[in-house]
Amino acid sequence: MVREIVYLGDPVLRKPCDPVTEVTEDVRALADDMIETMIAADGVGLAAPQVAVPIQLAVVDVRLDEEDAGLFKVDGKDAAYDDWMPLVFINPDFELGEHKGLGTEGCLSIPDVRAEVNRPLFVRTKLQLIDGKEIEVEADGLLARALQHEADHLHGILFIDRLSAAAKLRARRDIKRAKRDW
Repeated sequence: MVREIVYLGDPVLRKPCDPVTEVTEDVRALADDMIETMIAADGVGLAAPQVAVPIQLAVVDVRLDEEDAGLFKVDGKDAAYDDWMPLVFINPDFELGEHKGLGTEGCLSIPDVRAEVNRPLFVRTKLQLIDGKEIEVEADGLLARALQHEADHLHGILFIDRLSAAAKLRARRDIKRAKRDW
């Protein structure tokens, strides 16, 4: 079922999310709904708070932009995107690389606004899958950026919070314009 995506201004987007302590049928159903919602909205990721559920659950699928997706290793071995995407994960724990770079980001909760965000280019993260298995993912490129973006949502952080002062001013103007269409 496609769920309604909440927009900037909804307090759930600023709330640090509760860890998932048990994967219930409701959590599994939410994950399935989030995948459908992400696909319907042409997104590459979606976090539970974006559908008004403040738990540490997110989905990512970068296959549409696989050439930009970058390095993808699972438990130290090269991984095929088709074997893992959409990637549904809970309670992520990140180790960020020290080298950063700019990349264009947008957000389904802030439609029609895009900006250059400076983020670590490489991530190593422990992710718990919906089946309870824990994996370690190493990524760069779009996958690293998408994982960080969705993990930020789980802590009440939006991509616009990570912008430079000048970029924040431009984003505010773009958000004002875009809000008319929300």
